[in-house]
Amino acid sequence: MAPPVRIALLGLLSLALAMGVGRFAFTPMLPMMRADGITDIAGGGRLAAVHFIGYWLGAVMASRIPLAPRTHLGIALIGTGICTAAMGMTEFESGWAVLRFLAGLFSAWALVLVGNYFIKSLKTSASTALEGWVFAGVGAGIMAAGMASHGFTQMALTSSDAWLVLGGASLALAIVLCVVPGPEMPARKADAGGASPVRSPLDLRAVTAYGAVGLGYVIPATYLPVMAREMLPASSMLGWSWPVFGLAAALSTLLVAPLRRRFSDRGIWAVCQMILAGGLLLPVAFPHMAAVIASGLCVGGTFMVITMTGMKEAHRLAHADDAMRHIAVLTGAFAAGQIIGPVLASSLYAMAGDFSLSLVAASVLTGVTAVVLISGRHQAPGAIDQSTLPSASSQSPSIRTSGSSAKVSG
Repeated sequence: MAPPVRIALLGLLSLALAMGVGRFAFTPMLPMMRADGITDIAGGGRLAAVHFIGYWLGAVMASRIPLAPRTHLGIALIGTGICTAAMGMTEFESGWAVLRFLAGLFSAWALVLVGNYFIKSLKTSASTALEGWVFAGVGAGIMAAGMASHGFTQMALTSSDAWLVLGGASLALAIVLCVVPGPEMPARKADAGGASPVRSPLDLRAVTAYGAVGLGYVIPATYLPVMAREMLPASSMLGWSWPVFGLAAALSTLLVAPLRRRFSDRGIWAVCQMILAGGLLLPVAFPHMAAVIASGLCVGGTFMVITMTGMKEAHRLAHADDAMRHIAVLTGAFAAGQIIGPVLASSLYAMAGDFSLSLVAASVLTGVTAVVLISGRHQAPGAIDQSTLPSASSQSPSIRTSGSSAKVSG
């Protein structure tokens, strides 16, 4: 079995590649493509929508594809590198649309697989303190892609050349990640054989709240640079906005580790979701650059903590062989929220002339579902569908006794 530190590092790099680059690099690269005159805001919106659809489909498919998990993850990582590089090999929107769709598909696969097998391996080796490092990979990838894009701009590279450089580096990393031994994974998916795994009931409150986060976070994640550019159109600070967003996301999962020794994952999730909801209102209440930056920090500093605690909550609620299905459903809900969010924002923008209405609507939805998330009673792992489980005691390893009662694109 690979050492826990190596597993955490491989998980971090896998999510940095699949999510930080495959999922999020398009955001800082879009201004370069616009400057080259090969696309515009409307075209970028269409490509983002196609990507979100791919991400949603990938989440829905992830637990159903009958591939060995290691092979499945390898395809996702190498596919991400190829799609990233190929963005620089065409200047046709139809080609980009196919590549962004596939990148979304691969990103969701990687998040579901890492969220299941890598986290399960760290739990088995009693190394849950390292889980934050795995999920810090998303923010680290966002920061790296943002800094690379800023560097490409300073070097006056074309967007096509920038995509080729970023894609080449991503493909090289993907090959390394496929070669280095990681966590133990089964030879085939648990549900790929003849026997069906025991299924535990989904938590609809968690699924709804997670979907609301997808909708709420994607609006500032998509339009925050636009708001900032309207306020400071010529500022050199704009090139650093995305790396700072990524840094906040990376540090958040590490800084929350001490809290997880005292509070449940579900409780931390709800508080972070409320902070995110408050952050959405800042540019509305205070239409200044400082509020936009603070809003970005509220969103960047919470969405990966919510992802991490959501994954942990899925592991807590699911039977051991059913965790991946729970993770896939949460990731699918998140992706659905991401698809709806930009459509809602653009529609309300056309009505009001700014993003105020969409930010308020997203804030209300995110805040209300956060309250719903922690309302009522929450089933303990051993209490879930006990009539269908082999034994209640088989669930006891999922319970973390150090104070977190909530244990997993996503």
